[in-house]
Amino acid sequence: MTGILGAFAEAWDEVRVHKARVVLSLVGVFLAVFALTTVTALGAIVAQSQQEQAERWGGRPATLAVTAFDATSGTAVDAARWDAAVAGLVERYGITGSATVSYSDGLYRLPGGTQTVQTTRVSPSYGPLHRIRPVHGRWLREGDRASLSPALVVNEAFLGLLGHSDLSARPTVVIGGPQPVTATVVGVVREGFEQPLVYRVDRSGGDAAAAAGGGAGPAFYGPPTLELWVPPEQADAVMATVRNDLARSLPGAQVDVYRTDDQGIGDSIGTLRAAIRGAGVVALVLGGLGVLNVGLVTVRQRIREIGVRRSFGASSARIFSAVMLESVCATALAGVAAVAAAVLLVRNLPLVEWLAGGVPLADDPGFPFEAAVEGMVAATAVGALAGLLPAVIAVRARVIDAIRF
Repeated sequence: MTGILGAFAEAWDEVRVHKARVVLSLVGVFLAVFALTTVTALGAIVAQSQQEQAERWGGRPATLAVTAFDATSGTAVDAARWDAAVAGLVERYGITGSATVSYSDGLYRLPGGTQTVQTTRVSPSYGPLHRIRPVHGRWLREGDRASLSPALVVNEAFLGLLGHSDLSARPTVVIGGPQPVTATVVGVVREGFEQPLVYRVDRSGGDAAAAAGGGAGPAFYGPPTLELWVPPEQADAVMATVRNDLARSLPGAQVDVYRTDDQGIGDSIGTLRAAIRGAGVVALVLGGLGVLNVGLVTVRQRIREIGVRRSFGASSARIFSAVMLESVCATALAGVAAVAAAVLLVRNLPLVEWLAGGVPLADDPGFPFEAAVEGMVAATAVGALAGLLPAVIAVRARVIDAIRF
């Protein structure tokens, strides 16, 4: 340990003595590591944003959509039969990642008059499956199923029609129909652009239609859909099993099962990461060449000093480690400064506004830890590679020729 610590201490002393030269040589490394770390971090955040946006629409990998039609009339199967078949399927196979969703029109008594708004009837598990994160308030809960005042999650356009900008006033709205009911807005999402939309909790059983439209008997856009979240490698087997199982549970019904998640998003993100990493490596190589050139010049200037040290008994290993570690210590210091600067830059950029239109990401990206690690490893590796050739030249120099130099 004494020899190792001594080598590092000697390398650090050389860096301090030649700090002006070192600083000039490390400008390129600092900029290269800064660019590599920043680009890698931004690439990871962009990839996460793209992944989450794809999952908001299609679900997480692998999401299966299951629907059933009456084979004769082409209409949706009876709601009670469908609910019983779905409950049996989930119980038999122990499915934990599932959600239900259906679409209809609902009548809402707004300050500007009664208006028909697209209403999405979902189970509370729909939000986590699609990575929905409200910008205000919360998402739907299981307890909302039994609430006398239905809980609503609306978009900002609907909230604006109510005359509110946030949930501080606890806004409510009357759902019209033969049996009006006052609903409470519990969350706001940023989607739908200028078109108002509403999420309501799914109530299974005979009151499903009444729950969706306040007893108005709305026209649903197609049959209700069951979504299943399964491992991607088991998707094909689960699709066949679910299709056969529901076909037996619903005689005379046509059961359709298909994937809704974006199956090509993984390849696109992988290509993006590779391109970003390639650009960072090119920048790093250019910075390393500058350190190598300065190192070669430095060894030529210190060749007499090296010869004197060798004549007093310094071993080849000690000379080699001193020259190489000088480069490693310098580039590692530049790496620390570059990573710190990259963290400050990335953390202060409005990435959510740029990448996701202001929609908060379900998983807070922060600063990717792997980007910081890559930056430090790259800085150290550049120092080792840039110091290798000067160290070899210093070791191969003959003592008598070095002294006469």
